[in-house]
Amino acid sequence: MLKSLIAALAGAALLVSAPANASEQDPRVETVLEMVEAWNTMDWPKVVDLFAEDGSLHSMMVEPIVGRESIRTRIYHIGEGIEEITLNVRNIGVVGDVVFIERIDEFTYNGHSGSVPVVGVIEVEGDRIKEWREYYDRAELLEAMGLGSDFDKDAR
Repeated sequence: MLKSLIAALAGAALLVSAPANASEQDPRVETVLEMVEAWNTMDWPKVVDLFAEDGSLHSMMVEPIVGRESIRTRIYHIGEGIEEITLNVRNIGVVGDVVFIERIDEFTYNGHSGSVPVVGVIEVEGDRIKEWREYYDRAELLEAMGLGSDFDKDAR
């Protein structure tokens, strides 16, 4: 069922894709791509700063993390183990009022290399992320990270 949801969301993202000319790109897409670049360069302060003060980061399998300070705690906690990471964007576009981004996240976490397909559904207000909802297979991610328990439980 999760794979069907991811496929449906990815299909929706294909309906409205970002223009080829960057000057015509939706500012919300620019904000999301700025976030991708911050992850790819492991610029954790930038990742945190791109969230609204009352923003939300919600991996759909666990409770949402609300508020920039709580997001900072989570990002820095997971960032401690990331040796390298690349968010490979396959598709990105705006549908209605949200940005959809289909990615393959590749990483090395505490010596464990892995990858996981992800679909993000992101609400952007101004130049900050108000809500970022992530859809992926949580068990697949934890296995790829080499973890026996969930990293979010340790960060709360």
